[in-house]
Amino acid sequence: MTDKIPAAFLDLATCPPAAALTTLMPNGQPQTTPVWCDFDGTHIRINTMKGFRKEKNMRANPKVTLLCYDPRQPLRSLEIRGEVVEMTEAGAMEHLDHLTFLYTGKAPYFGACVPAELKEKEYPVLCKIRVIRVVTLDARKKEAAS
Repeated sequence: MTDKIPAAFLDLATCPPAAALTTLMPNGQPQTTPVWCDFDGTHIRINTMKGFRKEKNMRANPKVTLLCYDPRQPLRSLEIRGEVVEMTEAGAMEHLDHLTFLYTGKAPYFGACVPAELKEKEYPVLCKIRVIRVVTLDARKKEAAS
């Protein structure tokens, strides 16, 4: 285990086909949600909406785990154990539109991804996660050299 994301696994942290964020509910029960994420070179960044369960959970307990993996390569994964060090609405909409484009090829989030009218009642929150521990798995069969 390390606190740095190895170069061979950065692709999973910069725009993985699948990522799941685990937070803790007030009663201690884990809660896992699919998320979109990226890595700014220092922090893993995710986006949520103000008032959503995961946003409340991270404010109450900033310790989180993010599992990034490619379903086409099930024997390769990246687990990030971290701590949410910043939650802000500043720049959150731009970040969400950026993630929307990375993951879907469309933007903006409100309108191209979800109904535009949700913009009137949902407010994005940009969350920055400091990496504390990294656990990697690559159990793929190595091809013999020709």
